[in-house]
Amino acid sequence: MIQNPKSKIQNSEIVRIYIDGACRGNPGPGGWSAILLYGERRKELYGGEDFTTNNRMELTAAIRALEALKRPVQCQIFTDSSYLYNGIAKWLPRWKARNWRLTSGKPVENRDLWELLSNLAATHEIQWRWIRGHSGYIYNEEADRLAVAAIPKNNANVNDNVNDSVKI
Repeated sequence: MIQNPKSKIQNSEIVRIYIDGACRGNPGPGGWSAILLYGERRKELYGGEDFTTNNRMELTAAIRALEALKRPVQCQIFTDSSYLYNGIAKWLPRWKARNWRLTSGKPVENRDLWELLSNLAATHEIQWRWIRGHSGYIYNEEADRLAVAAIPKNNANVNDNVNDSVKI
């Protein structure tokens, strides 16, 4: 891999991150997950909320994955969410330029999460990748299972969980 000469990132290996969000009802109880892969290392993150939306869970998955990184890295983030992908790859600069307003003048939904994600993403070199959900991408399927399993049952609170045996 050829490294960007202006990059402050010293590592040439890419962290691959597969994220997903799920919701039972929309809004309703929801879960999120992220699988981080770095060489032979793997880290799973997941959690849930009692009352949320699918879009908030997708954003939360990306945020928690980036928060788990211990230093700036080059990474690829794979998502099956068109909302997340289009938001980060296309809409975000326009939202910021319009003071977090849509072209209709209405405020951007989930601004709190978009701002946090934007700030976290700025510290890394990220390639955002959209992939079709439920189409055989093994880590996307695993992230989906983790997100669904993280949805709170019977409105019981679910704390964020991390399989923290590996530091990335």
